[in-house]
Amino acid sequence: VFWKSLYRIMLSDAQHPSKQTKKSEQELKDEEMDLFTKYYSEWKGGRKNTNEFYKTIPRFYYRLPAKDEVLLQKLREESRAVFLQRKSRELLDNEELQNLWFFKVQQFFTAKVFAKLLHTDSYGRISIMQFFNYVMRKVWLHQTRIGLSLYNVAGQGYLRESDLENYILELIPTLPQLDGLEKSFYSFYVCTAVRKFFFFLDPLRTGKIKIQDILACSFLDDLLELRDEDLSKESQETKWFSAPSALRVYGQYLNLDKDHNGMLSKEELSRYGTATMTNVFLDRVFQECLTYDREMDYKTYLDFVLALENRKEPAALQYIFKLLDIENKGYLNVFSLNYFFRAIQELMKIHGQDPVSFQDVKDEIFDMVKQKDPLKISLQDLINSNQGDTVTTILIDLNGFWTYENREALIANDSENSADFDDT
Repeated sequence: VFWKSLYRIMLSDAQHPSKQTKKSEQELKDEEMDLFTKYYSEWKGGRKNTNEFYKTIPRFYYRLPAKDEVLLQKLREESRAVFLQRKSRELLDNEELQNLWFFKVQQFFTAKVFAKLLHTDSYGRISIMQFFNYVMRKVWLHQTRIGLSLYNVAGQGYLRESDLENYILELIPTLPQLDGLEKSFYSFYVCTAVRKFFFFLDPLRTGKIKIQDILACSFLDDLLELRDEDLSKESQETKWFSAPSALRVYGQYLNLDKDHNGMLSKEELSRYGTATMTNVFLDRVFQECLTYDREMDYKTYLDFVLALENRKEPAALQYIFKLLDIENKGYLNVFSLNYFFRAIQELMKIHGQDPVSFQDVKDEIFDMVKQKDPLKISLQDLINSNQGDTVTTILIDLNGFWTYENREALIANDSENSADFDDT
């Protein structure tokens, strides 16, 4: 009705142009707007919504209590604790999981779960063991999420560094493989464990990580694996969270700290590993990383170790790339490569070796990376090439460069040694 009426008025005006000439253009616009408003209001009035709820905007934001609002903070903590306890009671306990073989649990016997577990069985069946493991994993994830959420003070789905420290500190007594640790070492162990989570899961260094990201990665599995009392020593030595690994890393830090002030200077850090890292690279470490009076604390040292021990990982390459990008341009060019490799050439002269031509090394690096821009290497180029560890090693460590340069001879020697061993 509204649109028909408006159309008739406009048609009438078009048929009587003499009327239009008597009114100014602005008056016509005002009249048109008045008519539109009138008819639109009448049209809308006939379609009134009887639901009173739509007359008000629902509340969608709730302010977090301030630090001085102690009562509100306590109320929030208590309500969250009650909520998490209720969620925890909804999960299956160990006895119920055992009875799963005999009793159906409705929430897991769904078409969606069946389709997820169905793979290549010609009769359209899923394995009972596969289903049981799925339920065990699902329940474990829910239990762990609730456990982590108890330490989520802000209640917004992420853990701060202090939250994760509290979680791991209270977890230590439940891990038999850590029984041998002295209590005086607990704080250093917690710091060592927490740094791995934040180094890999907080690349932007925001100081917090999502609980979902913690559950999605394998770090928590590796940590909780220390509940296994039969875990071999050989296996523990390769695990970052094991007692031998934590003691090794902390022991190296103490050995480097020659003046025993609890911090590492550039000179002290230069003896890390094979003591063949270039001064140029170490300068960049102390320029970019957090230091105190030009000395590095244990937490910063852990980031350094995690980067060098995991050079194939994107987070580690991001750490090293930032150090190599001396011009902060977001890419490495010929100047950057030459700047770092020149230090390698100087070390080769000091050790009585003939320096390798930079042009040859530059061409090899570009051939390995195959970057999009022929003269610029981005971080993503390094990651995509799967050669990032080799490239970075060539530029920062003389021993690493020598190993790369003599890789064919080393492989030949290994083959000869294995052949001699077989003959004996």
